[in-house]
Amino acid sequence: MSAPDHFGDVRVTEHRHGDDLLSAGLGLRGLAGMPSAFANPSAPTPAELRRRAIQSSWKGIADLGPLGGFGTVYGAVPAVPGREFTAFATLPGAHAPHRVLVQVPDDFDRTRRCLVVTASSGSRGIYGAIALAGGWGLPRGCAVAYTDKGTGAGYFDTAEGTGVRLDGTRAKAGEAPLEFEPVGVAADAGIAVKHAHSGDNPEADWGRHVLQAARFGLAMLDRAFPNEAPFTPANTRIIATGLSNGGGAVLRAAGDDSEGILAAVVALEPNIHVAGRGRPFYDYATEAALLLPCALAAPEFDGVPFARVAHVAPPAWAIRCASLRAHGRLSAVMPGAQAAEALAMLRASGWQDDALAVAASSTSLDLWRAVTAAYASAYLKRPAGAMPCGFSYRAQIAGIATGVDAAIRAAWWSDGSGVPPGAGVVLAGGTDFSPDPALPGNLCLRELWTGQGDDARRLRDAVDATAAALPRVDLPILVVHGAQDGLIPVAFSSDPYVKWLRASGRSPVFWKVPYAQHFDAFLAFPDFGDRHAPLLPFGYVALDRAWAHLADGRPLPEDAAVRDTRPRGAGALDAAMLALPER
Repeated sequence: MSAPDHFGDVRVTEHRHGDDLLSAGLGLRGLAGMPSAFANPSAPTPAELRRRAIQSSWKGIADLGPLGGFGTVYGAVPAVPGREFTAFATLPGAHAPHRVLVQVPDDFDRTRRCLVVTASSGSRGIYGAIALAGGWGLPRGCAVAYTDKGTGAGYFDTAEGTGVRLDGTRAKAGEAPLEFEPVGVAADAGIAVKHAHSGDNPEADWGRHVLQAARFGLAMLDRAFPNEAPFTPANTRIIATGLSNGGGAVLRAAGDDSEGILAAVVALEPNIHVAGRGRPFYDYATEAALLLPCALAAPEFDGVPFARVAHVAPPAWAIRCASLRAHGRLSAVMPGAQAAEALAMLRASGWQDDALAVAASSTSLDLWRAVTAAYASAYLKRPAGAMPCGFSYRAQIAGIATGVDAAIRAAWWSDGSGVPPGAGVVLAGGTDFSPDPALPGNLCLRELWTGQGDDARRLRDAVDATAAALPRVDLPILVVHGAQDGLIPVAFSSDPYVKWLRASGRSPVFWKVPYAQHFDAFLAFPDFGDRHAPLLPFGYVALDRAWAHLADGRPLPEDAAVRDTRPRGAGALDAAMLALPER
């Protein structure tokens, strides 16, 4: 048996009459529009913060643009009235809580009880998976339980001593329970972020976060429908689903589920690590941050979105090649040969050309450095003010480090991604004044993986603690991954995970979707969206098939059900391009 769950005070809110669970009353058009407004930007209300957090989460995951097909070819955003139950939950031994939330629709299906449990994608906040889990479950009468899995945008301002209350508004430390309240941090340490600075290595516990959220979901269904309690895994089907880090979290939960809580798992583009197979994210991400800017100067990437600016390789690519040569990382002398050498090194370590081409987006947006700086701090359990490699998070206005504007601070919880930069917070440090200023930080982050120092050994041990365990033999598992994923390449994650399951006597379904990549939201970019297909509709269909298997005894689909998808092209998406499997 697991240790008793610890949940803080539960906040209950009702969402009807112009408000709802799925879109906070915005509907599809409102979700796709401008950020919802605050009447007083310096002091938004809990309802205003919730509305914008839901909108930000939808826009961060789904392609809601006019060509993307959401609402016409797949998906819908109906009004779903109901109640929300939210609390701070704490795992045994954890320093910081994770936020849990359950949405219970008024039309909850009492005859076929269903609870969807999910974890936020990336390092997003509590609504980070609403486009997937809420978008599928709520219109079908399922309750949906969410966890931020120890991440989220409950940023703590060390200078002001404020963090985020349960309702999303800000409060001084000691005035109310906070989403994240670091202890003993200096007032000049900058902005403290839960994922990076909690001291917990939250990724090691992502599976336990999901299972605790499921138990919270059952408890809140007892509260919502006391005359029909108890709600248990024996009488309520629980489907775990998530994407990206959330996909990895639900697969981790599958391996940690010693009590048989979960009935099925549907994981999209999961960040999943199997000991001795594939490569963990920190390894290939720090490698990409170092080598890929140089490799993108190679002619193989001519015409690739984000790899060229006005059809020309940006100077930063050649500068990175020269910097790597100066640091002894490359032996070639001429720029073209240096780019070819860097590309060959990436290919030799397992990178496939399709993933490298799409990874140009993450490289040009400096995502590799931003994400791995946070992960390194989490793995080494460093507080704000003592991040590895000289990094820190600071407030910035118009490019100048400064104190935090009250309106910016107030919107962190609704607008932040959980890993700066963004929402008025920047990643500072780890740079120099050379033509390649980001190189020192990238070299340092990579050395934490390849080096032999104490910190490097501790970091690798922390990554080892994130490895997946085998799920039970009879647990239905469906894995859906874009064949052209450039952030979490399928060759490093889902491929080795699925092969491991099959070698261990499990029978997962594996849909490798042609032309799909990691960020559906990026499909709104000109040219980039023309070359790809969205992944989210395949997640919806996988959930349909999982439910049909559980509720109606229908066989699970074959891997080959996904093979005929085509890129969207310059026009609007249509159903023939998706070639979705039979529901």
